[in-house]
Amino acid sequence: MEESKFIPGNKFSKDRNILPGLSEEETDKIKDALEAGDLSGAACVVQKSDELFNNTELNIAITGESGSGKSSFLNALRGLGDEDKEAAETGVVETTKEPKRYQHFKYPNVIFWDLPGIGTPDFRPDTYLEQVTFNRYDFFIVIASERFRANHAKLAQEIRRMGKKFYFVRSKVDLDIYNEKEKKNFDEEKTLDKMRNDCIKHLCREGMSSPKVFLVSSREFQKYDSPKLQKKLLKELGSHKKHVFLLALPNLSKPILEKKKKALQRQIWKQALKSCTIAAVPLPALSVKCDVGILVKNMREYCESFGLDDISLYALASQVRKPVAELKGVIKCPLAKNISKETAEEQLTKAAGKGLILAKHFISMIPVAGTIFAAERSFTVTYRMLNSFLDDVAEDAQRVLIKALERENK
Repeated sequence: MEESKFIPGNKFSKDRNILPGLSEEETDKIKDALEAGDLSGAACVVQKSDELFNNTELNIAITGESGSGKSSFLNALRGLGDEDKEAAETGVVETTKEPKRYQHFKYPNVIFWDLPGIGTPDFRPDTYLEQVTFNRYDFFIVIASERFRANHAKLAQEIRRMGKKFYFVRSKVDLDIYNEKEKKNFDEEKTLDKMRNDCIKHLCREGMSSPKVFLVSSREFQKYDSPKLQKKLLKELGSHKKHVFLLALPNLSKPILEKKKKALQRQIWKQALKSCTIAAVPLPALSVKCDVGILVKNMREYCESFGLDDISLYALASQVRKPVAELKGVIKCPLAKNISKETAEEQLTKAAGKGLILAKHFISMIPVAGTIFAAERSFTVTYRMLNSFLDDVAEDAQRVLIKALERENK
């Protein structure tokens, strides 16, 4: 059987013939299964790929001097406030005596480590990395609340020498802006530039070459350089770790919401294939055969990734100082906890009623949309349903973000 009949060559990326969300090896296995007419075999490849995603760990180390706001930054990166139940302990004195592990409350394979403060008697720069088990971490975030000193530069140079990446973060920027506002002729951008250049000057003085510094406020995590920092971190992670980190990021900027939607869209064909081939049950009224449980699981995951669950909404409401009911009031989709088998079947009914013609979007998203997939009503309907539901969830997340930040735009 000719490969082109099932896998149009022009549907793959120009660089490599790989499917969205799969490796080159996994793509080859999918091709072989489809050419043999073995949809179940193709679904098994997808299932193993998802298991690899789910088991991929990302370990993020957050360090700096005592009192620099490490724990508050860690909480903000997890989408939590300092007073939330799962938050890292904060305080005016050093509260971290040894590396402390914090799993993301929705993505346990994303692990944040609050490291002891550098420069204290128990933790000197020359022995610090060995003391905190250096090899455990994927990258380091080095935080200072006022200016970067010799300890920060020495630690960064040692991290670089050992082949790991690090990022300088200047914390508590909101407090500096608040204090500067009282001055005559205050200009926020000029003040931020001055702060950034001062940090860079001190790091250069300590031997760092062309350092980049991100200005961040843990209290207003959507502002200043936080979006740039998140973009930088995503850019420099490998594909699997990039995916899990992206889903775990707080939903506080439009670019992050858009990136999440695109990342999840790339996975939809895999979930639709699994649903209509693994333990699938016929739904006669729809002429569709699928595993509704897989669909429910994915719908819930979409909601949780975009913060449409009670824990995320309460945390966001606390951060922006608004009633949670006000945020929930703009949501049209069911929240994660309310998604059931009946919800999925209702969505399937809507998708099945739209006909069987594959949309251009479907063809472009699924390079393997050849004879087999085009002939599979179940695959087509489940794919369309998940894609439509993801669109609705992403739109809800945008509405929640706008409502949450409304005060700042007035």
